[in-house]
Amino acid sequence: MSRIKSRNTSLELYVQKFLYNAGLRYRVNYKITGKPDIVFPAKKIAIFINGCFWHKHNCDNSVTPKTNREFWKKKLSVNVLRDRKVQNILKKEGWDVYRIWECELEKDEKKTLAKLINYIKKKN
Repeated sequence: MSRIKSRNTSLELYVQKFLYNAGLRYRVNYKITGKPDIVFPAKKIAIFINGCFWHKHNCDNSVTPKTNREFWKKKLSVNVLRDRKVQNILKKEGWDVYRIWECELEKDEKKTLAKLINYIKKKN
């Protein structure tokens, strides 16, 4: 697990590059609750790019390992609870939270990224 990156994953870098090429300017490593992957401070939008396994998305990518099941169930459940808590805190602070799931990008990246662009541009 020590080799698993928490920042600058390939998905994050891909979305960042897409947004930059679309002419949108954002911040990374912005210091707010939950440490979102991408932030638009002026529009108060926090974007999280989640791996389906680590955040227990309800899809085929989110499979609990067969070994050490109790450890993984506990660990992944804590991640899900933390995600909910962070989302609630950010909403109370006036932030809009947008989540992109790994499987969405794998399935139809153009549609997923188009939805993201539309979401960002609507928030003026």
